[in-house]
Amino acid sequence: MSGPLAYDLSFEDWVAVFAGWNEPRYRARQVWSQLYRRLAPTPASMMDLPAGVRQKLAESFDFSGLRPHIERTSSDGTTEKTLFRLADQKEVETVLMRYDQRRTVCISTQAGCGMGCPFCATGQMGFLRHLTSGEIVAQVLHFARRLAQSGDRLTNIVVMGMGEPFHNYDATLAALDRLHDADGFGFAERRSTISTVGLVPMIDRFTSERRQINLAVSLHAATDELRSKMIPINQRYPLPVLREACRNYTETSRRRLTLEWALIEDVNDGQDQAEALVAWARGMLCHVNVIPLNPTRGYAGQPSTQHRVGAFREVLERGGLSCTVRVRRGLDIQAGCGQLATENQAALAV
Repeated sequence: MSGPLAYDLSFEDWVAVFAGWNEPRYRARQVWSQLYRRLAPTPASMMDLPAGVRQKLAESFDFSGLRPHIERTSSDGTTEKTLFRLADQKEVETVLMRYDQRRTVCISTQAGCGMGCPFCATGQMGFLRHLTSGEIVAQVLHFARRLAQSGDRLTNIVVMGMGEPFHNYDATLAALDRLHDADGFGFAERRSTISTVGLVPMIDRFTSERRQINLAVSLHAATDELRSKMIPINQRYPLPVLREACRNYTETSRRRLTLEWALIEDVNDGQDQAEALVAWARGMLCHVNVIPLNPTRGYAGQPSTQHRVGAFREVLERGGLSCTVRVRRGLDIQAGCGQLATENQAALAV
């Protein structure tokens, strides 16, 4: 019989568990270290605990809340994607990307997404449910264990998978706090990035908390008319309002904001949008991360050509904006957000 997901518990929760079992407080520290430092997958491998405690843990908690359902590796070996099945049979994706010396895991915060962005495979699914903090944590630990088997380790966490992280704010930040705990997984805040489509109240809250986590905003258009078509939440928080929140973030945190821009041929890759972006971001401490669209079955748009990508970048750089064109990875394994989940849903529906 399994109970709550072990990764949903904070350290103080574990202290309370062992107090209820009339066990000493240091048992909580032992379990915390096993889960997050030694990456123990089950109580059976926690050999510094008495056999009776290990058995009680196994009977009382679920240590396998994420079950790999489909696993794919790109032909060049740089990208791995896992579709996990949750306890309620919902599915979420996690991606591991290898860039030179970096090992970046891209994690999900929701099954599906309620933001409704038409060019995004996850948005096409609709919102299914929020993930718990433990389900978010478990994605990171899954790939941390995999890398540890070859003597490697994660260098970056990006919260850019399925779902809108700031729509599930409390669970997302609780998960990151757990991963950043110096006595546990010990991951540096500055090596973590959260991406949002622009939920202004949550950006303001994030700013007020003065965290060292990096922030990215999925902008994708620099005029309200176009952005409202691409990012429906823009109708509630239009670009002038979003810009104010972004400026407040950069001025308060002194941290550089990343602006994400999926380039779609003849939609948002023209000189007019590039010039509008330069004007919108003027004076802001930011960097533009450009990536040609990952095509999806539910959206007719196509990625911009290399020529149009270069022309777009040239306008930004001429306008004084720092810009990187990101290489698309894992196209052969549907590594884009939500692509494998929607493909699996479609197969099940046949």
